[in-house]
Amino acid sequence: MPETLPYRLTRPARLTTSVIFASPHSGRDYPQALLERTGLDEARLRSSEDAFVEDLLQRAPQEGAALLAARLPRAWVDLNRAADELDPALIEGLGRRAPVSPRVAAGLGVIPRVVASGRAIYAGKISCAEAQARIDAVWRPYHAALAELIEEVRGQFGRAILIDMHSMPSEALDAFGVQRPDIVLGDRHGNTARASTVAAVEAVLRGLGLRVARNRPFAGAYIAQRYGRPAEGVEVIQLEICRSLYMDERLVRRAPQFDAFAGVMGRAVAQIAELGRAQGRIAAE
Repeated sequence: MPETLPYRLTRPARLTTSVIFASPHSGRDYPQALLERTGLDEARLRSSEDAFVEDLLQRAPQEGAALLAARLPRAWVDLNRAADELDPALIEGLGRRAPVSPRVAAGLGVIPRVVASGRAIYAGKISCAEAQARIDAVWRPYHAALAELIEEVRGQFGRAILIDMHSMPSEALDAFGVQRPDIVLGDRHGNTARASTVAAVEAVLRGLGLRVARNRPFAGAYIAQRYGRPAEGVEVIQLEICRSLYMDERLVRRAPQFDAFAGVMGRAVAQIAELGRAQGRIAAE
């Protein structure tokens, strides 16, 4: 895969499952232009990154599934936002536009204004031309690759199941108390995947000893909303992993238990990929 592309697409020797794994927020190739303009240190700048999620998915190609991952970080372009989710508080020259969404108002548009805990990335604004250049260079190629991959898999198997992988800060789960989940599955409350598919993925995770919740506090964002069309044979499940299971959240470093947890996730990837083979056989029959 050429290094000039803003994503890594790792394909198996042969596609054998209708499941696709993707990680749109684990990119860690921070552009020099960002590093020179931000006042944040490395750990704070990376606080909104889904650090190491791509590494947890490395078994996917061995299991016959494609793995698509961002190269550029979320702090530069957020691939889980619509291309027109532009923030007038960050981007100058937008002109008169419709009211912004709550995500954009919070600084979390397609070109983010803040990272975790509302920390500002920049001291001032960026131009509309710069924002559009980032979208053209990063957002559009990633989504073109994802859409093409989905259509390829659906064409081969009659359906495609996208597991859109993310991580969540442990503090986002404080409302659960001692019953906090390890994993949150989001299907936008039943709209982006069949109930049987979500139940099967949940059973895999619970079978590996993980606590699982659905749609709270994360129900799925732009990618699930855009691509999830169960009636047309395309299902999307957003899968959020609690970061404290495998990393030091403050330092953005692998925790001592990383390898053990990566083993658990490797088994989860293998079993979820098998769901795509089993359901494919049922559809064929």
